[in-house]
Amino acid sequence: MPEFIEFGRTWMPFLLEGVGVTMALWAIAMVLGFFLALVLVWGRVYAAKPIYLLATLYIEIFRGTPMLVQLFFIYLGLPEIGIVLDPFTAAAVAIGLNSAAYQAEYFRGAIQSLPAGQMIAARAMGMSRFQALRDIILPQAGRRVIPQWSNEAIVELKYTSIAYAIGLTELTARAEKVGYQTFQFLEAFTLVAIIYLVLTGTVAQLLDLLERKTRIPGLTSARGKMQ
Repeated sequence: MPEFIEFGRTWMPFLLEGVGVTMALWAIAMVLGFFLALVLVWGRVYAAKPIYLLATLYIEIFRGTPMLVQLFFIYLGLPEIGIVLDPFTAAAVAIGLNSAAYQAEYFRGAIQSLPAGQMIAARAMGMSRFQALRDIILPQAGRRVIPQWSNEAIVELKYTSIAYAIGLTELTARAEKVGYQTFQFLEAFTLVAIIYLVLTGTVAQLLDLLERKTRIPGLTSARGKMQ
């Protein structure tokens, strides 16, 4: 144990330099996924048949193929048609596009859990479908989807580790460098695991707080308790 503590004191600062890259990658990917998910859920729930089929195809492709394959497709495959992205951008796009497919399904479930008459009533009041979705449906669905969205946020934070595969120097890549330099891979990746536990635990607590602040009185929470 003393040896591990000394190892941590020596290498933890170097590893922590990768936290900024990891968190920036995660934040950009989640924002990209969130806004794309809104488009996809509109296509899945309210759009005409051709758009519905396109949105469904997108979701099935990104949920049905490994994220690592998607990452390599974007970073190594797209340059063949003239689209060249740096490692950070490629990773952010890959993770964001993947996350959008899952976020869209979470939003779809939340929207479909609302009474169908709300859209009908909004249209009867003269609101367009887009206005009803923006002002009535999404605010309610957004509150209901927080538990599922929280899981997605935590998963995507861990998925940022795949970016090391294309040379991005984030947490996992730094741990690998430490391991090769010291030949103490167990200690290096233990430190990274601790860092990820702190990051995901912090994100989970913040999102849990958001869920409590925005819960709808009278509905059953994700924990099965009346709110």
